Formats: sequence, structure tokens, C-alpha cells
Amino acid sequence: MPWNSQGGGGSPWGSGGGGNRGQGPWGSGGGSGGGGGGPRPPDLEDMLRRGQERLRSIMPGGVGSSRGIILVLLIAVAVWLASGFYRVQPDEQGVVLRFGAVHRTTQPGLNYHLPAPIETALTPSVTRVNRVDVGFRSTGATSTSVGRGSVPEEGLMLTGDENIIDVQFTVFWVITDAGKYLFNIRNPEGTVKAAAESAMREIVGRSAIQREEEKATDGGAAPKQAVQGIMIRDILERGRREVEQESQKLLQRVLDDYGSGIQITQIQMQNVEPPAQVIDAFRDVQRAEADKERLRNEAQAYRNDILPRARGEAAKITQEAEGYKKQTVSKAQGDSSRFKALYEQYRKSPQVTRQRLYLETMEEILSKNPKILIDRSQGGPGVVPYLALPELQKRQSAPAQGGAK
Repeated sequence: MPWNSQGGGGSPWGSGGGGNRGQGPWGSGGGSGGGGGGPRPPDLEDMLRRGQERLRSIMPGGVGSSRGIILVLLIAVAVWLASGFYRVQPDEQGVVLRFGAVHRTTQPGLNYHLPAPIETALTPSVTRVNRVDVGFRSTGATSTSVGRGSVPEEGLMLTGDENIIDVQFTVFWVITDAGKYLFNIRNPEGTVKAAAESAMREIVGRSAIQREEEKATDGGAAPKQAVQGIMIRDILERGRREVEQESQKLLQRVLDDYGSGIQITQIQMQNVEPPAQVIDAFRDVQRAEADKERLRNEAQAYRNDILPRARGEAAKITQEAEGYKKQTVSKAQGDSSRFKALYEQYRKSPQVTRQRLYLETMEEILSKNPKILIDRSQGGPGVVPYLALPELQKRQSAPAQGGAK
């Protein structure tokens, strides 16, 4: 027994005599007929005694014997080997390190590695979408929060035509290779932020705020002059998606060169505007540009209306002139041919031709003038009463036309 009775059979919690005789450590009666009620608690002495007996049966020589030492070592080795099991969650990727160097990556599920200190495992999350704000700091949980503070040292950038603008954007990224992510870059978030700012500065530096004007050529065409980069004035209207895509490609190429194990999922433009000190003047310029575009469109509409009509009138006059030309030439050619034919006849018989020409000429002249014929062959006065009906009709029609006017 591990405890010896004192004073003639007493327990370790009480003396053997007096009123405490026969009571256990919980105050219950020790005798069978003591009259104590309720269940008895477990006897610790009995449990310890049984454990010692079992240990002696397994190791007759005790723990210090060779058999006991081997058994303890086997148990320790089993526990050490069992410590190599680890679980990778569905949103994680396991990275096994052998003596501190990356050895392999493991997929979600129950996996095993050699126990420490030979191998250790890291399980970073690879499905969580991380975000980095450049040029501003959101006060809310999302990038669409109303309140946000500008960071001029990050957002102020120089354009290709030496203007300053304030660019604010957000970068979203995930981990694709946990091993590269953990050991190729020291500060992943800072690296993504610095590389994103550099990529955006390069895109903005190749761009210009003011649009190149159209240059008219001698032939009447007006081709637009080639412009390198993207118009900053149109980023939020038409070129926003183009800037985001170009910046994402450039940033991804830089991170791949670093071997970062990071994939950029999206770059989202938040705001593009001049610095606060000159924003009023810039807005005045924008309004002037809008008026310029409006007036240009009105002039273009007037041009499109007047030019077709002018071209039609010119084509009409040209066609009439061509018709008059052909008519005059044809008439002249006909008169010339008639004169040549008449001249040939005159050469053959001049007297007849001369008499014929005289008669034709008199016929033409007399047919256009009124004539009165007086016949005196009958011996009368030779004057026939004549009623000038044509002249009367002319006189009656003249006042009617004057009243109509």
C-alpha cells in the first residue's frame, strides 16, 4: 500500500480514534453498519493498487528495467511519428518544409509529413481574395464606401503631356502558388501595392490629357493624328476598362518576373481627376471642350446639309451646260453641212439657186408679217370692207391682262 495507517488502522485523512473513527475522506461512514446514506465515492487507493499490479505484470522488473525502457521508447517513437499527420482545409494549400527549405506542396485533405524537426507544414489560405487600395484609404468594408481619404503621395501621377492627375484604384489578388508566395517575396501586400503603383504610373505616363486635333489634308480628307497612349479625360467615360486591362497585364508580368505566386484578378478604377487645387479650372476646360464639341457637331450637321445641295446644284448646272454645248455644236454642224450642200448646188446652177434663195427668204419674211391683198382686176374700187377682228380681240385681251396683274 502506498499509504501506511497511523495510530492502529486509521486512514490518511483521519486518526484512528475518537469520533472520526470509520469515516473516509468525503465524510461517509467507514463501517458496513454505520448508517451512512448515499453512494460511496471511488476508492483511489484501490485504483492505484490495481495500476501498480498491472505495470508489474507487464514489466516484472519495473520501469527501470530494459524491457520497460524499450516499451517507453516505442511509445515515444509512435507518438513522434503520429505528430506528422496534418489536415489541409479546402481553402488552403499545404507547403511542406524539409529542414526549412520548400520540399513540396499538398492539396486539401489529410496529409502526412516527416515529424519535426525533419519536416514542418504551413497551410496558408489560397482562395481568399485580397485587396490593396492605392491612392486612397477606404473607411468602409468595401471599395464603394462613401467615405474615403485620399493619399496624394500615391495617387498623384504625371501624364505624358506633363499634367498632374490624381488616380485612385483598387487591386484584387489571390495566391496561386503558396511556396513562392511564402518564400520569394518578403512583404506580399507591400510588393503588390508598389508594383501596382508603378504599373499605373507607366500607363498614365504614356497618356495625355488633351486630345490631338484633326489635321486637314489637301485632298479634303481629315484623318485623325495618331495618339500614343490613352486619353485621361476619357478614362471614366470610354477608356476606363482599357486602362484597367493594360495595368493588370503589366502588373501581372512584373509579379511573374518576381516569382511571387500571386495572380491579379482585377484592377478597379475608383477616381481619376486633377488635384484639388486646379479641379475648378479643369472643369471649366471640360465645359469649354463640351461646348466646342457641340458647336463642332452643329457645324458638321450644317455642312452635311448644305454640301449635298450645293453639289446637286453644281451637277445640275454642269448638265445643263453640257446639254447647251451639245445643242449648239450640233446646230452649228448642221448649219455648216447645209451651207456646204447649198454651195455645191450654187456651183452647179447659180441662177436657179439664187432665185430659190430669194423666194425662200421672201417666204420666210412675208409669213411673219400681216398682209392685205387688193384685187383691181374686176374694175371696182379695189377696196373690200374689212372688219379687223384680230385687232379687236387683242385690244379686249390687253385690259383683262392688266387687271389680273
